[in-house]
Amino acid sequence: MTGLGPVAWPPASIRTERLVLRESEARDRSAFIDLFASPEVGIHIGGPRPRHELERAVPEVPGRRPGHFVIDLDGAMIGMVTLDRRDAERPGHVRPDAAEAELGYMFLPEAWGCGYAAEACAAALDWCADVLPGEPVVLCTQSVNDRAMRLAAKLGFTEVERFEEYGAEQWFGVWSPATPSG
Repeated sequence: MTGLGPVAWPPASIRTERLVLRESEARDRSAFIDLFASPEVGIHIGGPRPRHELERAVPEVPGRRPGHFVIDLDGAMIGMVTLDRRDAERPGHVRPDAAEAELGYMFLPEAWGCGYAAEACAAALDWCADVLPGEPVVLCTQSVNDRAMRLAAKLGFTEVERFEEYGAEQWFGVWSPATPSG
């Protein structure tokens, strides 16, 4: 399930100390292909996709949809962060009607270990708290993914449950924005 419902899109670019979160552009296409073809990234998303398939399948302007931000460092895409509605058919929910906002992210391997994920995800969560006040945000990752587990804790996600999905134990957590004081 994609999109966040009644959210104005695209928003203005979000600037952090080192990054810009922005809407996808045609110049990002090769980085999208590199991201989904990467064996290192593929470990965490069910395997890399063959480059020749991606060359045919990826549109001229990839990832252009509400809740999808390209992460830009010095004018080049290094990854993406997404806020989508979690599919009601999947395990893991914190609301009776399901369809919570779910945070996702992927980075090119050369951008790993630099703190970009924490910076970009924190900015995306702040944006979500502004446009969807009071909305819980969920995150699901394999419990063996140490980096993702550390990032979830750093961002303030708390564990709700663990379950089996995609042949591995999944960690499922929730982030609730601070209630604004009047």
